[in-house]
Amino acid sequence: MSNNHPKINKFFGLIAIATFLVASSITIGIFLAFRKNQTAIATPDLPDASNQVKPLVKEPSQPSAKINNLNFTVPVQYQGKTVYQPQIDSNKKTNTYTGRKVIALTFDDGPWQKTTPEILDILKQNQIKATFFWVGQALQANPEIAKQVVAEGHAIGNHTWHHWYKRMDAATVKSEIERTSELIYKTTGVKTQLFRPPGGVLNNGLASYAKSQKNAVVMWSLTSADTDPHAKYEVFIKNVVKGAKPGYIVLMHDGGGDRKRTVEALPKIISGLKQQGYEFVTVPELLEMNL
Repeated sequence: MSNNHPKINKFFGLIAIATFLVASSITIGIFLAFRKNQTAIATPDLPDASNQVKPLVKEPSQPSAKINNLNFTVPVQYQGKTVYQPQIDSNKKTNTYTGRKVIALTFDDGPWQKTTPEILDILKQNQIKATFFWVGQALQANPEIAKQVVAEGHAIGNHTWHHWYKRMDAATVKSEIERTSELIYKTTGVKTQLFRPPGGVLNNGLASYAKSQKNAVVMWSLTSADTDPHAKYEVFIKNVVKGAKPGYIVLMHDGGGDRKRTVEALPKIISGLKQQGYEFVTVPELLEMNL
């Protein structure tokens, strides 16, 4: 028995070593499998970047489309013409507008700091649209009031830069009209074919140039005489209410001086015309009608 002990011990030693190696292999295998599984969980397979659909990137918002500019145009038959009132087609029996009592209120020499907003309030209260002929210098001084006039739906005309009556050379004439047109557009986005010469003077070069540009030289059929420094405002009312006829263009002023009397007269002018059955239109609307 003693002679076999070394062999037995050696045998059991080999078994122990083998067992250790097997156990180690299993442990290492389990560890490696666990690590692989962890890696798979932490970093899942990604698709080939070359075939990957790129996420949609929101583009910066673009500015909204520019609002169309207002263009106060006139019919072809009035372009390059002097207009006191619209042409009446007495032979047109099927005219849509026949019998309508329409009248156009116009205001010159603004926009004016105090008077124009007061007139706008009166027009709004009565749901009336009018036509304003602007002087460039007044527009330059009151751009926000000008924007209000346009925003409230009134028509705009050119009344030169300086409101001069004198005769001018060609370069000055062009500057008086074009400089004002440019500022009207820059301030309000309005382009207009309506021109009114200061004082109604037709022989100082302004009207001729305006006609050459296919503008209508818009005069008036009836004046309130509100520039008369001695007249009371009741006179303005009488002039307009008693002198009105269908298709007339009425001259008044919102600028160029103290127009307090015009503001006082305007509500009664409007009510007097309404009592006679008149409806109020802008000059461009009036010129579109064959009365």
